[in-house]
Amino acid sequence: MMRDHRPWGYFEIISELPDHKVKRIVVNPGKRISLQLHRYRAEHWTVVSGTAQVTRDHEEIFLQPGESVDIPLGSLHRVFNPGDTPLVFIEVQTGTYFGEDDIERKEDDFGRL
Repeated sequence: MMRDHRPWGYFEIISELPDHKVKRIVVNPGKRISLQLHRYRAEHWTVVSGTAQVTRDHEEIFLQPGESVDIPLGSLHRVFNPGDTPLVFIEVQTGTYFGEDDIERKEDDFGRL
């Protein structure tokens, strides 16, 4: 499985078909993804290991292994790893388009706006 490295960690694509995409995402300790939204897909995140602090619109949600959260289409979201071990979660995307260019960044720690 090929790893797509990012400044915050990496992801691996587990499944990619016309009606869905599944990723295994690893966020390094103290890192967070950009604050973003998607126009063509919704996401469901399930934590496998580590702790996740999820921002979804105006909510802050803390997740432990086995817990999950839905990110509706168009919802502003990000995940932060507040722990000292890698955060691993599975992301299931549903919608009409799953390209990486369906990321509209609003804030980013790594200058990718």
